[in-house]
Amino acid sequence: MPTSARLITLPRLALAPAAGVTCAAFRALCRRMVPPGELLTYTEMVSSRGLLHGERGTAPLLAPCRGERPFAAQIFGSDPAVMAEAALRAAELSGASVIDINMGCPAPKITSNGDGCALMRDPGRAQDVIEAVVGAADLPVTVKFRAGWDSSHVNALEFGLMCQQAGASAVCLHARTRAQMYSGQADWALIGELAAALTIPVIANGDIRTGEDAARVLGETGAACAMIGRAAFSNPWVFRDAWAALNGKPIPSPPSARARCAMALEHFTTDAALRGERTAVLEARKHFCRYLRGLPHMSRWKELIVRAVTLRELEDIAKWVVMEYNEKGRTQ
Repeated sequence: MPTSARLITLPRLALAPAAGVTCAAFRALCRRMVPPGELLTYTEMVSSRGLLHGERGTAPLLAPCRGERPFAAQIFGSDPAVMAEAALRAAELSGASVIDINMGCPAPKITSNGDGCALMRDPGRAQDVIEAVVGAADLPVTVKFRAGWDSSHVNALEFGLMCQQAGASAVCLHARTRAQMYSGQADWALIGELAAALTIPVIANGDIRTGEDAARVLGETGAACAMIGRAAFSNPWVFRDAWAALNGKPIPSPPSARARCAMALEHFTTDAALRGERTAVLEARKHFCRYLRGLPHMSRWKELIVRAVTLRELEDIAKWVVMEYNEKGRTQ
């Protein structure tokens, strides 16, 4: 018996959930790039079993940043009863306005347990999971999935129709197969076919690398929202650019070295206040390199960054980067 979907109003932009990236500190920076309410953010992917079993480090992933709305808590799993209970727990801990079910993660450690994208090979169980979560949670429920398992099993249209029938309020399609992982080209035409086939909103995901891409994918596919993933990692400005493109405004100039360093340090300092300095600095080692991507002498900065163990060391590296640019007469 299908469960009635709860109405959902989506903004035109979303930050894709990503393990080890979309922590509360980073989400807060991304939200600042657009007017209030113009960006849907997601927690990192949370294990339903880990949440219910009280595994260390699971519940903190659900902590929101201040004033986070609209905001989705993303959970994964393949046991309907466990997922239903986890949805209630996730809603309680996060205060989220949406519960999102991950049925698109391609990682072997996830799919080997029948979770994530593996559910696209078992639509019956996937439907049971969605109906259980919709029935339990007093919130809109969305589902994120892929084009299919591989090129011989592309079933996004059928899967999306099933999600709608099961009571999902919206769906997100990453238009690559599980076999593609993050390589190859996303099939935007498939997103358009899905948007035309469903009466619930569709979120477009895959190969949205610039602000102009966000405007183009919505125009070409009829999707309601453009979800940006890897292009946003350590680049919150992509949402500023996307909002400008969607509103017919000029795309701002790229951030300077000084602006990149300032944003990076704010990210790491905020994260340290939330999760502790040690965790924040360990995570910062990969993020800082991304913030500085494309600048000259990256190998030198990387050698220093990967050895940093305190926020003070990261602050010193940022000063050296900016100082070098000043000495060479580059625009800050």
